[in-house]
Amino acid sequence: MKYYLAPLEGITTYIYRNAYHDIFEPMDKYFSPFLIPRMKKSFNNREIRDILPEHNSGVVLVPQLLTNQAEDFVKGAKRLAEYGYQEINLNLGCPSGTVVARQKGAGFLATPLKLQRFLDEIFSRLSLEISIKTRIGVEDPEEFAGLLKIFHQFPLKELIIHPRVREDYYNNKPNLAAFQQALVKDRYPVCYNGDIFCKQDLKQLLEQVPQLENVMLGRGILKNPRLKEELSQLGPITEHGQKYYEQLRQFHDRIYLDYQEIMSGEKNVLYKMKEIWSYMICSFSNHETCAKKIRKAETLHKYEIAVNALFREQKDFTAQTSSYE
Repeated sequence: MKYYLAPLEGITTYIYRNAYHDIFEPMDKYFSPFLIPRMKKSFNNREIRDILPEHNSGVVLVPQLLTNQAEDFVKGAKRLAEYGYQEINLNLGCPSGTVVARQKGAGFLATPLKLQRFLDEIFSRLSLEISIKTRIGVEDPEEFAGLLKIFHQFPLKELIIHPRVREDYYNNKPNLAAFQQALVKDRYPVCYNGDIFCKQDLKQLLEQVPQLENVMLGRGILKNPRLKEELSQLGPITEHGQKYYEQLRQFHDRIYLDYQEIMSGEKNVLYKMKEIWSYMICSFSNHETCAKKIRKAETLHKYEIAVNALFREQKDFTAQTSSYE
């Protein structure tokens, strides 16, 4: 089984990817949060920093583009090729209202003829490998059959499927029946993405899709950065083991210090860290009081006090729990 880190806007930046890669069990591939290619200037400075090879040394990174204009995709892909990238991913999955309103991301799925013309043009003009991350439709899972007919016309590097429609956002259960339609032998690799939060989730998925070889982890890995290690069964896992919290502390401190180096102003750093904590707090027991203090912190000093208290209380709780075993 190969594991990929999903692109989450504002969170899985090169700062996050590098810290994760060095501290936890590395992913086979990392996908960048979407880049928006522009006609006058391919990418903004923040986007360029995120995909610079020197900021991604040692990780296999696949840049993702968000656009519905073939000319912009081609220009952006060629710019990325100049940085040495050989695979480019097309975002057809983002369910954000502002993105969908512009018929981009999952919104592009609502215009299949335009999508087909778009794919015709980019595949005819580029020699790069192109993969797609998609949802199964906008409103109805039955849309996916027609979309697959379009995808099957092109030599995709890989098709990554989040088997929900756009209207689901992250509600309802992933539609495995729709996902299985894409598993055509000898077509192109297919990757599953959606609702894998523990080993049992993967086990149940493989019982229904035993031929699955590639999985993309998103919210599950943000909540539990050790998830990939648990899924790949690399030794025994203690759910609340002290080693895990030492790793989390190292992970947090690395990200926190790195963001302070590249961001100006305490508010920007706090916003970034609080965004990460909105997921990572799930790894902690009895965290409600400290989590509230982290959310309300208005200065880095108060934030650090709250974080230190959280790790201290978790250490005490873990020691207590271990003494009862």
